[in-house]
Amino acid sequence: MILEAGATRLEIRPEDGGRIRSLLVDGLELLITEGHGPIMWGCYPMAPWAGRIRDGQFTFRGRNVELPRNDPPNALHGTVFERPWTVTGPTSLTIDLGPTWPFAGHLTQTFELAPDALTVTMRLEAEVAMPAVLGWHPWFRRTLELDGGRSSAPADLGLQAASMYVRDEVGIADGRVSVPTARPWDDCFIDLAGPPRLTWPGVLALELTSDCDHWVVYDQLDHAICVEPQSGPPDFVTIRPTAVEAGESLERWMRWRWWRLT
Repeated sequence: MILEAGATRLEIRPEDGGRIRSLLVDGLELLITEGHGPIMWGCYPMAPWAGRIRDGQFTFRGRNVELPRNDPPNALHGTVFERPWTVTGPTSLTIDLGPTWPFAGHLTQTFELAPDALTVTMRLEAEVAMPAVLGWHPWFRRTLELDGGRSSAPADLGLQAASMYVRDEVGIADGRVSVPTARPWDDCFIDLAGPPRLTWPGVLALELTSDCDHWVVYDQLDHAICVEPQSGPPDFVTIRPTAVEAGESLERWMRWRWWRLT
């Protein structure tokens, strides 16, 4: 599934979890386009939860729920990033929440591409009441490949947040918040002063906006950096439960806007 606008080309892979595989801007690839397994490449949707659910289990309105532990001993990133989506139009995909999620519902993603921006919207329709968080997990390249085999300088992340969730001894947010610590990060931030921005010095800048109010940053690898908008924190079923009632919906959007610096 290919979308083009001006000098921008977007490749979406419905068969690979409804993810964005590639975003080319003026011939510059901004995303990690391949990787071992489904977790560490492209930009994929996270639903009906984002991040980890501790020990792959929780209780919702008196019902005990057990999930597959795809990040043992935890459950990671939802039920839809490893399964094929169905194309429903030139810019839209849909999927049900799958057999491992014991609450019936389905998701729709829509994509809108402009020469200088990408907007993605995700909508969850709940057939029964369920806990839910939506988000996206992009893997941006730390350096961009330039003409002549050269590489750009590493991307700089501009992010100003008043608070971040504290992670406990096993690395999962436990509901406490603090002032942000020094990098590197694998953390969830709230109360941002402005949109996060990635800058590849002298080449390109990319600003991320969303109606999600939580942002996870993972910047512990040399080749990639992740800036993830989410509608709630990791392990939200424990530390900040949010629910969608039967017949209702949850919708969120994210937007990337970019401009050349040369």
